[in-house]
Formats: sequence, structure tokens, C-alpha cells
Amino acid sequence: MFLNKHKVETKNKINMNNIPKHIAIIMDGNGRWAKKRGLPRIYGHKAGIKTVKKVVKVCSDLSVKYLTLYAFSTENWKRPTDEVNGLMNLLIEYLSNEVDELNKKNVKVIFIGDLSKIPDKCNYEIFKAEEKTRNNTGLILNIAFNYSGRNDIINAVKKICDKVVSGQLKTSDINEDIINKNLYTYGQPDPDLILRSGGELRLSNFLIWQSAYSELWFSDVLWPDFNEDDLIEAIVEYQKRNRRFGGL
Repeated sequence: MFLNKHKVETKNKINMNNIPKHIAIIMDGNGRWAKKRGLPRIYGHKAGIKTVKKVVKVCSDLSVKYLTLYAFSTENWKRPTDEVNGLMNLLIEYLSNEVDELNKKNVKVIFIGDLSKIPDKCNYEIFKAEEKTRNNTGLILNIAFNYSGRNDIINAVKKICDKVVSGQLKTSDINEDIINKNLYTYGQPDPDLILRSGGELRLSNFLIWQSAYSELWFSDVLWPDFNEDDLIEAIVEYQKRNRRFGGL
């Protein structure tokens, strides 16, 4: 188990009976990490993949049920073409290299976002990864790719409107549950904890409906330098908070 490999004081701090069921992460700082070293930005993204592997392992070992990683936003298309192409190739590389290990660890891979806009070669690897891990019962790894929180809501509204027009729904039937059922994350609980690396203090269009009552935690650590102890620190801080959900 992961916890046996780390400091005694870290192990003693964490309450294994209060592990967040769903952790979502904005993986920020790859480009700045590379710039500090005089390297092209893509090298930061490559280094960030190593952190992804560590975080997936820790969450699996801690019996976190859902982990959602913000891998590529709809706004990221504005970046230089060579960086975007590099990110697409990194996705292919990650899936082709890691899917067997993820499957071995009983991890179920799910992609959320508008996959119609990404290259066919990426969709092929996504399809293979989702199919291979479809029946796994351990950690559910959501990879948000070409994802936008606002688009998630817009798409849900369109689906609901179609159902109203076709007579399947009445406008009076529309409530939070109906909207939840039409989001990319349907069937999953909202994130208990959203953390962001890299020092920025915003959600950047990530899970904006689902994050209504999420606990937020921000780290100055750039994503490639983010490690197991940083994740444990976030969970320990989460466990100190009193989640009232609007009550007393």
C-alpha cells in the first residue's frame, strides 16, 4: 500500500474513514515548469504524465472511488498548433502505454467532453481504453478532454429541450435531478474535493455545475512537481472542514 512508503506523521494525519469519494484535479503548471528549465512546453506536459501515474496509484490505494482529471479544455485549442498536436500525441502515448496497467489495477477509464472534435487516432485509443476497462470495479478515472463546464450545461439543456419538444418531459418536470442526468458525469457523485496545482485560484470552466458544494484546495506546486505527499496534504485539509451543504 502507498501509505506504508511515506512519513509516519503523514500516515497518522489521514483519517482512512473519511476519504473523499470523488476527487477532481486541475493539473496546472506544466508549461511554466518547462519554461523555468529552458525547455519547450511539451516537455512540461510529458513530465506531468508521471504525476498523473502517481496520483492515480495513490487514489486507487486509498480507495477513492472517482478521480476526474482536467486534461484538455475547449479553450486549449487556442494554444500554438505544435503544442496542441503534442498534447494529442501524449494522450495516445499515455493510453497505449498505460491501459494494461490501469486494467490490471481494476481502474475503469471514462472520457468526458466533446470527443467529436479531436483526431480520429485519439478517439481510437480512447475507445480501446474504455472498452478494455469497461467492466472494472475499482477507481473510476474520468479524463476530461475537450471539456468545458459551460458546454456541459449547454448540452444538457439542449437534450432536455429536445425531450420537452417531443413530449417526453414537461417544463414543470425540470429540476436538478433532470439536469444531472444529462451531464457528462451522469451517475456519479459531485466532487467532494477539487484541487488545483500551479498557484492559480480559479476553476477555469471545470465542473462548474458539479462543484456547487465541493471543497476547494489550491497548491503553488507546479503539476510536474506535485507528489503523493501534496495529495495527502489536500485530503488531510479536506478532512478538517465541516461540510454543511447550506445547513447548520
